[in-house]
Amino acid sequence: MATLTYVYADSTAVLGPLATYAEPHCYDLCDQHAGSLTVPRGWEVLRLAMPATPAGPGPDDLVALADAVRQAAARPAAAESGQGQRGVHPTLAAPPAAEGTRRGHLRVLREPS
Repeated sequence: MATLTYVYADSTAVLGPLATYAEPHCYDLCDQHAGSLTVPRGWEVLRLAMPATPAGPGPDDLVALADAVRQAAARPAAAESGQGQRGVHPTLAAPPAAEGTRRGHLRVLREPS
């Protein structure tokens, strides 16, 4: 995977490691398309060094995951009170908490006896 960035003023396309945030004129490409990239006549392609192995999850990834869990935990309170249920198909609604203890969006299931 690589990120392609166009710099129109310099007639340059830069192909490098995946970007960590979205920016105008940036596009993520798979390995096949990154390897076969061509640019218009008169343009230059700068290919930055790519890491040999993909980077593992970092501290920012953990913070993003924790924020997503917090946001998801806030939603069931509104759903249980009947808000936001309009238009939800019955099979997509949250299952009842009869099998275990429910805390937010997480559920603790008891082992069968």
